[in-house]
Amino acid sequence: MKINTVAVLGVGAIGGYFIWGLSEKLGDRLWVVADGERKERLEQDGLWINNVNYPLHVRTPQEARGADLLLIATKYGALPGVLDEVATIVDDHTTVLSLLNGIDSEEIVGARIGMEHILPSIMKIASHRIGNRVVFDGPTSLGVYFGEYDQREPSERMLAIADLLEGTPLHYHMRKDIKVDLWNKFALNISRNLPQALLGCGMGAYADSEHAAALSRMLRDEVIDVAAARGIDISSLRTTIEVSPVDKSARYSTLQDLDAGCHTEIDMFSGALGRMGRESGVPTPCNDFMFHAIRALEEKNDGKFNY
Repeated sequence: MKINTVAVLGVGAIGGYFIWGLSEKLGDRLWVVADGERKERLEQDGLWINNVNYPLHVRTPQEARGADLLLIATKYGALPGVLDEVATIVDDHTTVLSLLNGIDSEEIVGARIGMEHILPSIMKIASHRIGNRVVFDGPTSLGVYFGEYDQREPSERMLAIADLLEGTPLHYHMRKDIKVDLWNKFALNISRNLPQALLGCGMGAYADSEHAAALSRMLRDEVIDVAAARGIDISSLRTTIEVSPVDKSARYSTLQDLDAGCHTEIDMFSGALGRMGRESGVPTPCNDFMFHAIRALEEKNDGKFNY
């Protein structure tokens, strides 16, 4: 098995990371998927990544059908709207990495195209996009993690992706227990993304404010409890803190969205956790509060109230 063609659906921060890392190796075998006016705009303007303009090889979903690897890098809220495009692109042999934050995008995509196409994955990268400009620190970005749900040894498709990424500036990690990795990242996203979005502050608040740190812990512990109810042990997070190489002023995606007056991905975070908590009989009061608080901030940005 060899990956010769890669299609990227979504050219935000994560899509930009792969365009940056694979353009030299793949050339015109790296496709960005778009159609209509957006296709014309991307072909004309390209994408600015770390102050370098990258020309894009843009294909419609029909033209991208049969890509060996599909990277889904849209926003969570856009995912339902692109499922038809995903189904058009995916052929019998296509492997799909759903690189969205959250815990359930694999299930959403798999329900449309079949879970046999899905290779579970997560991204760890501090990045942001403004207009058609993407910024991140490639050398310090941890990159993509991927693995099979029920297979501890590398599968043929895992080895094929590793071969694709080898020799590029992209960082990758083949994992033996991707379920734990998915839930670990989910807990870290909820506990680090959301309190700073509510407070409107940089990441340094968690070290400098005992109250910001307490908010982070309470949200994290609810994720640990829901994961345990679903048979996944991430309890080590209670005593182990993952240190990310980010500046104290760093603002993660939820706060970036609020700063820009955009809707956030709170459905993917506290919304999804609350739903799973109710299904498992585990209370999630802190995340329920955070869900409504972020929703209210979105409404304020929308002008629903301003008094």
